[in-house]
Amino acid sequence: MERRPFGPSRVMVPIIGQGTWTMERDRQQSIAALRRGLDLGMTHIDTAEMYGGGAVEQIVGDAILGRRDEVFLVSKVLPSNATYRGTVEACDRSLRRLRTHWLDVYLLHSPSYHPLEETVKGFRRLVDEGK
Repeated sequence: MERRPFGPSRVMVPIIGQGTWTMERDRQQSIAALRRGLDLGMTHIDTAEMYGGGAVEQIVGDAILGRRDEVFLVSKVLPSNATYRGTVEACDRSLRRLRTHWLDVYLLHSPSYHPLEETVKGFRRLVDEGK
């Protein structure tokens, strides 16, 4: 799998990732598909708290169990949760569902009616806490 440097850390990330939207429909098949992707070098996994109401993050957590160090893991905060406090709390919930202590990237899923400064402040706190 071809990889490219990502961000200031220049960590090497696969150019092809695995999306997880609607994976809650068949838990076992989804876990198997994610694991097969990992076996094939597709170690970039993108998920979000809104996918399946959090169920997809649980599926991803099960799929990567014991393999977290191999995965470049991305999740997203819902715009409705994108206040300072809401961003931090949403990330903590995602981390619990994913059964990990950190994300490689945490994104704002789409524009929010909350001030962007609040969301960024929440993101900065999460970075400072190593999440």
